[in-house]
Amino acid sequence: MQALDRTESALARALDLADRAGRAPPRLAAAMRQAVFPGGARVRPRLCLAVAGACGDDAPALSAAMGAAVELLHCASLVHDDLPCFDNAATRRGLPTTHRAHGERLAVLAGDALIVLAYQQLAAACTAETVARLPELLRCLSEGVGMPLGIVAGQAWESEPAPDLSEYQRAKTGALFAAAAAGGALAAGRDEAGWREFGDALGSAYQIADDVRDVLLDEATLGKPSGQDEALDRPSVVRSLGHRGALRVFDQAIHQALDTLPDCPGAEALRGLVHAEAARLVPRALHARLAAA
Repeated sequence: MQALDRTESALARALDLADRAGRAPPRLAAAMRQAVFPGGARVRPRLCLAVAGACGDDAPALSAAMGAAVELLHCASLVHDDLPCFDNAATRRGLPTTHRAHGERLAVLAGDALIVLAYQQLAAACTAETVARLPELLRCLSEGVGMPLGIVAGQAWESEPAPDLSEYQRAKTGALFAAAAAGGALAAGRDEAGWREFGDALGSAYQIADDVRDVLLDEATLGKPSGQDEALDRPSVVRSLGHRGALRVFDQAIHQALDTLPDCPGAEALRGLVHAEAARLVPRALHARLAAA
């Protein structure tokens, strides 16, 4: 709960930074806020803060800003992903998508502004004591979102005639999880070695679970349209390997995350987080349905 409170506070500060003294275009500011609040599970910033905590978290304002930066980039990607030129989704998190609520032009601009804001607020959080960490944090963040292996590449793979499923999912989801984990270590003044692999494995598990939930859960439960992978002919683990195959690779990804977890003082707490996320993503009842399918 503390990590979630820190994340929400950091995101609120970021949106205030974007609308200093009410000088921003009001409709664009409103579209940006809808894209960020209310949030989902905030998995990526929670991961960032958990890793920072495991590494000592000697600069909590910086680690919170890094977590917020990752979440702002994630929110921007959802705004763009929902656009008519991609998924043309009507709902997100149980509410109208940004383009349905504010129009397509403002949705495009809101996504763009959130990307820039991620970097703005991260730089603003640096102090004289922590500014030396900023270049590596910016590199880490950029690798998670840009080309050739970030979430932009992940979205672009959907436009290729025969995308490699592993590369597609590693870029679309794993890259930002890897940035969140590595960024938490970097924000705490530690080396990112091992953390990127840990985050990548968690991202893989998350994407597999998303594929499963898209098939087995309804729109009311998901808070967004279901059955999209089939409707949009997108690659998915379920479509490729079936229900039991998806369950098998999900479990493998969770075990890989636990196996690649770097040695650190907070390792036990992180293992607990991984187990809790696995149970949340594929609950026991869903697990049983997959095994029986």
